[in-house]
Amino acid sequence: MDEPTRIGLIGLGVISDQYLRTLRDHPAVRIVAVADLRADRATEVAEALPSARALGVDALLAADDVDVVVNLTVPAAHAEIARAAIAAGKGVFGEKPLATTFADAERVMADATAAGVAVGSAPDTVLGTGVQTARAAIESGLIGRPTAATATWVSPGHEHWHPNPDFYYREGGGPHFDMGPYYLTSLVHLLGPVVSVSGEVSRGRTEREIGSGPRAGERIPVEVDTHVTGTLRHASGALSSVTFSFDAGGTTAAPIEVHGEAGSLAVPDPNDFDGEVRHHAVGSDGWVALPVSAGYVGAGRGVGLVDMVRGHGRASGEIALHVTEIVTALPLSAREGRRIDLRTTPAIPPLVPLTPTEQWR
Repeated sequence: MDEPTRIGLIGLGVISDQYLRTLRDHPAVRIVAVADLRADRATEVAEALPSARALGVDALLAADDVDVVVNLTVPAAHAEIARAAIAAGKGVFGEKPLATTFADAERVMADATAAGVAVGSAPDTVLGTGVQTARAAIESGLIGRPTAATATWVSPGHEHWHPNPDFYYREGGGPHFDMGPYYLTSLVHLLGPVVSVSGEVSRGRTEREIGSGPRAGERIPVEVDTHVTGTLRHASGALSSVTFSFDAGGTTAAPIEVHGEAGSLAVPDPNDFDGEVRHHAVGSDGWVALPVSAGYVGAGRGVGLVDMVRGHGRASGEIALHVTEIVTALPLSAREGRRIDLRTTPAIPPLVPLTPTEQWR
């Protein structure tokens, strides 16, 4: 049996708990080090793990016994930490986005190519049974030739529940950077690469009021667009319409719908790994649920890392780079008043076969 890949986690905020649930006892990996800007938090997490020690960020990056760095820092630090890990000869798996600018994302991938190390990136939710079952249905020809898709995520803004929402409204924030990657990565898996983007944006308010926690009532500046919408043209010819907003109360729309000449699919929330895929055939009376047919069953955050160290790499840095280009092209298109042609064309990884929990664990 192969030795487990040795993992160092940097960034131990809320999302780290979900990664730890997946990774702490997984036979493919062993967490050997953790780091956070709060030394007490790193110590607390290390003490709860059987083989990990708490280190400073620089010490973890330099550690000889770390093979892959899991980068769970705030978005503004993603590129810096990833490039430092790569410079130290380590692979990287990071939270989304790959970077907060397309140029920085390109640098991460160029560094990795030069160093010969692997890069993977969230969202790995696309490897669960929800998106993968929808993809299997499309690839089987169930809806005929795909022609269009819609993706919708709206909310009134994270300041209503998050005690420290500042970074959502700074560079690298906004609904397109925060939630957009879940939807855009799903669309790329379902319909293939995007070749051009046309976008529109708006910013309804210059300030937001924090609604919970010790800072409740404090007003914070808004430095980014808070409603982002646009049209994506896929290489296949299909068109996707996307809307991401911090300026709306809610929606009854399916998170993602994919339409074809013979029918349509309603795809579940891509922020989750599972959920019901529904099908409406042309000429039918309504929607019917499809049986689960593909994807990692019962998956959690970190399954993309497991997939990577086992040699599949379906949550790839190349797709994350492509999604970062899409995310940044939407507001660029709006500012320049033109369609943006994209430069990246990632290979779409193979479908994840239906894999029961006990097999991928």
